[in-house]
Amino acid sequence: MFKNLMVYRVGLDWQPTVEQIEDSLAKTTFVETGATQQQSMGWAPPRGIEHAPLIEDIGGHWLLKLMIEQRVLPSSVVKRRTDEMAERIEAETGRKPGKKQTKDLKEQATLELLPMAFTKQSAIRVWIAPAQHLLMIDAGSAGRAEEVVTLLIKELPGLNLHLIQTAEAPASCMAAWLMDGVPPEGFTIDRECELKSVDEMKSVVRYARHSLDIEEVRQHLTGGKSPTRLAMSWRDRVSFMLTDTLQIKKISFLDVVFEGRESGDKDEAFDADAAIATGELCKLIPELIDGLGGEHDFLAAGAALAERPSTPSAPEQEPEPEPKSADAEPAPWD
Repeated sequence: MFKNLMVYRVGLDWQPTVEQIEDSLAKTTFVETGATQQQSMGWAPPRGIEHAPLIEDIGGHWLLKLMIEQRVLPSSVVKRRTDEMAERIEAETGRKPGKKQTKDLKEQATLELLPMAFTKQSAIRVWIAPAQHLLMIDAGSAGRAEEVVTLLIKELPGLNLHLIQTAEAPASCMAAWLMDGVPPEGFTIDRECELKSVDEMKSVVRYARHSLDIEEVRQHLTGGKSPTRLAMSWRDRVSFMLTDTLQIKKISFLDVVFEGRESGDKDEAFDADAAIATGELCKLIPELIDGLGGEHDFLAAGAALAERPSTPSAPEQEPEPEPKSADAEPAPWD
């Protein structure tokens, strides 16, 4: 159901109904790319069944699916066609096309080749947990997740999102766990990690299928390298890769999670998979955030900053008395 997650906090004032979200998503349903269109993006039924709802409510968790179709047109193919057109012009006119004309030729070549290009489809799942005020995007990169966030904010009125940020940096916590071998309660360190230096060399050390409780790893940490990825497991139920940007990647549900799960038709299997995934991850995510020092509270931090007293201004100094003139009357005590 989910392979990678980026976790966002949803504003408390956003409380739509499933029907309202369905109506909003219906305005941008997925349509396959046209002959000269490089990419098409839109919402599709999460079940993969035509004309099914665009939002599924499984046990109070809302599931969406964004479909993306791209025409695969290698840049080398476009360049070769552009060069052919430029050579023909040079042969006919006796001069090479300039920069502006070459750019126009490239655009012309792209439009000419797009209808013959293969298409590639991909899907990004979105999971909204309204009771927890969380929204998760199953995206492999931050850039792709931001595209989805932009579309969601545009399509769903009043939606306000910000990436979850923890009180302690994930890289610092992962380094501490590797140094002392003590991860947060309920978590274990698995056999994969990536360490990267923060200097200009950007040297990288990767361990795969290797014990991490060794002196060599600790030497890399004390030598200035910082963890960027760390494989972990949660309560022997879910394995995943934690990154220094708080992405949860390579999510895999362990066999114990599926004990007692009955096989059924496609609809029943979808409901069961969705219930298992949301049920397990909805417990894992808060425990992981707690293990990273808890969530950074932007509202509390902003309120504290607003209530901070301003720096008092310096007291006004009394003006110095004017100097006496030479012929002034002396005071009685002079």
